[in-house]
Amino acid sequence: MFLAGVAFVAVSVAIPADALGSAVPTAGVRVRLVRVATLDQPLAMATRTNSTDKALYVAEKTGFVMAIRSGKVDPTPVLDISGLVSQGGEQGLLGLAFSPDARYLYVDYTDVNGDTVVAEYRVRSGRADVTTRRQVLFVDQPFDNHNGGNIVFGPDGDLYIGFGDGGGGGDPQGNGQSLGTLLGKILRISPRPTPTAPYGIPADNPFVSTAGAMPEIWAYGLRNPWKFSFDRSTGDLWTADVGQDSWEEVDFQPAGDPGGENYGWNLTEGKHPYNGGTPPANWTRPIHEYSHANGNCSITGGFVYRGAAIPDLAGEYVFADFCVGRLIAFRLVGGAVTDLHGLGATVGNPSSFGQDTAGEMYVLSLGGNVYRLAPRT
Repeated sequence: MFLAGVAFVAVSVAIPADALGSAVPTAGVRVRLVRVATLDQPLAMATRTNSTDKALYVAEKTGFVMAIRSGKVDPTPVLDISGLVSQGGEQGLLGLAFSPDARYLYVDYTDVNGDTVVAEYRVRSGRADVTTRRQVLFVDQPFDNHNGGNIVFGPDGDLYIGFGDGGGGGDPQGNGQSLGTLLGKILRISPRPTPTAPYGIPADNPFVSTAGAMPEIWAYGLRNPWKFSFDRSTGDLWTADVGQDSWEEVDFQPAGDPGGENYGWNLTEGKHPYNGGTPPANWTRPIHEYSHANGNCSITGGFVYRGAAIPDLAGEYVFADFCVGRLIAFRLVGGAVTDLHGLGATVGNPSSFGQDTAGEMYVLSLGGNVYRLAPRT
């Protein structure tokens, strides 16, 4: 999912390092972690908005979707696609999302051949009806890493899908900068079928009228946008893009933006030229970066906190590094990162973050634990 040329395995690293980057860190709010469940390699979390269902739904790498209901793990899987999923290093069941009307569950996984599939299931009584399975999207993966896998419904009701550059060190196929492939991109589609296709293309996508460009593309120049999220209050899009050898980055797109951003890969890594490349003229620079010094290796993107339990954290973007595990937060004020600080909590191998229907935040460890962020008392 993440590391530059390193297999997707859980590791335990005890390094007193951080991912604060080059900005001067400040003192800030601290949190504690409350364990709410233990699962098998959890990688993504989703909830059903516009529903009375308050369960937390978690995707396990091995191909199961499990529900945490009233603080307990329901032992009956919501969905079992373990027989359809490849189990290689950075492969597996990588993402899940519910439609805004809560009627459909979408999953993103690598199939037994290592290729990406996005599939849809009708939800009935809190479980996926496997008889309703419908394939929405299929993308051939040239390598077994950098699969992306995050899927999120935006405030516009469309489905956003993250794809890595296809793998291989340094993007050998040049997919990040090519508008002729879905790899190295964030896509935006209308997932319900049209009379002639398994999904629709929003008419205002940025490249629908560009010759030779894939009309599904929303943003490009990405190496592996492992996790991205929309601010539930503002609609801003935050993307954590995993770097190659030196730099991790956070990219930002304000609400109402028409899309089409070029985040630079493989001509740039973080805020720097990559491998002697010249940054593209239309480069959208990251708002934050940090280096691989002191054990950092791979960014795990999170959310802007909009819950009520930790009022001093409101409006801060929370993320972590997979190898170091320290939870970090900052604010974006006038396009500049401010109040960059650690939250005083560390998670072994943080693989993902999540939000419940009230906006409270969770962090998932690849080792199995699911934690809720809580105020430090």
